[in-house]
Amino acid sequence: MRTNNGKVKNVIVSTYFVLILVAILAATVFSAFADLTPNPTLTFLLILVVFLVAFGIVHQISKYFEYDSDGMKVVVMNRGLLLADYFNYREHKIEFDKQELKAFKFNNFWVYKNLVLHLKSPSGRSRVERFNVTLVGRKKRRYIKQSLSKIIKYNKKAKED
Repeated sequence: MRTNNGKVKNVIVSTYFVLILVAILAATVFSAFADLTPNPTLTFLLILVVFLVAFGIVHQISKYFEYDSDGMKVVVMNRGLLLADYFNYREHKIEFDKQELKAFKFNNFWVYKNLVLHLKSPSGRSRVERFNVTLVGRKKRRYIKQSLSKIIKYNKKAKED
C-alpha cells in the first residue's frame, strides 16, 4: 500500500500567507494594541513573540509524509513541506524489512500526531522511530494502521511456525 499527504501543501502555503498577512495587519494597526501596555516597545515585542510562536508551530507540524509497504520492504518518510524540492533539510527516511516490525502506535496529541514504530535491529535490540503524521488524513491513517497490523499479524504467525 502506498499513501502520502502531498495534497496538503496548498493548505500550508495558505496558512503561511495568512500568518504573514496577520503580522502585517498587526504592524499597521499597532496603535490599537496600545491598551495592552503603555510601552510601545513591549507591545511590539509581544506581537512579535505571538507571531513567532504561531509560525514555529505551523513549521513544526507541516511535514510531508509518505508510506509504502509494497514489496518486501516498508518505506516510511518525513520531510519538510515547503523547501523540500530544493534541499532536504528535514528529511527522516527509514527502509526496513517487514520482519523487523515488532509494534507500532499512533500518538494523538492536541495539535500534533505521530507514528511510533518499534523495530528489531540486526543485533537483536529494539529501536524506536518516530514520524510526524499530523497532516495525514484520518482515513489514510486508518489504512496505514491496517497495513501495519497485517504485517505484525503475519510476523507473529511466521514466528509460531
